[in-house]
Amino acid sequence: MANQFVNYTVEDRVATVTISNPPANVLTTPLMTELDKVIDELAGNSEAKVLVLTGSGTLFVAGADIKEIGSISSSKKGEELALMGQAVFNKIEQMRKPVIAAITGFCLGGGMELAMSCHMRIAGDRARMGQPEINLGIIPGFGGTQRLPRLVGKAKAMEMILTGDMVNAQEAKALGLVNKVVPEGEVLKQSVGLAKKIASKGGKTISAAINAIQETTQQPLSQGLALEAKLFGQICETSDMKEGVSAFLEKRQPKFQDK
Repeated sequence: MANQFVNYTVEDRVATVTISNPPANVLTTPLMTELDKVIDELAGNSEAKVLVLTGSGTLFVAGADIKEIGSISSSKKGEELALMGQAVFNKIEQMRKPVIAAITGFCLGGGMELAMSCHMRIAGDRARMGQPEINLGIIPGFGGTQRLPRLVGKAKAMEMILTGDMVNAQEAKALGLVNKVVPEGEVLKQSVGLAKKIASKGGKTISAAINAIQETTQQPLSQGLALEAKLFGQICETSDMKEGVSAFLEKRQPKFQDK
């Protein structure tokens, strides 16, 4: 049975996940519950090696549900909502399958926090991104105060969060907030193209690389380097490593089997 807010298709080892909650694709609690379930399903789906996350219509996600936030009556309820959102986005960030955000139109508040939890971001040339929560008398609660400084630096994150100002796609690219800017109508196509390119690589190698990269933001360099060496050694025992090296020496395309 189809979900109400979050659905996906899998083709050529790429899962395209679409958030649909017109007109602005706001992140309600029921939607977040469905997103959490979909991420679990795709984490265990051997046919899906890479995920592309997009919004229906002309925009990505305009933010969290302001009416739901406005109904919060206690600090405990507010903290519970924030922890729920953080848990879902942490699950995306910690996936050992790459997740690419395909961003069109507005990507604001909770939408930007969702995009930042993805491993890569491709934006349309008319996209607008920001954390405008301060204009509502609140702060980002789904990870924005933590992920934004890691992506754009502390000073710029302070400016964006404290002013609530948006940046356009070109500014986002210059800041390192997105990987690539493409024509608005090409966002999903190019995101899927990137996903297919990654999906052609060995699954175990992809997972090990993500694991090593993610750890660099969570521990000292020395520990990250030690983990990298350990993972590199483990990969050297895989069939895909042997196939990749053989294919290179034999001047042919490798045929990875995710083993």
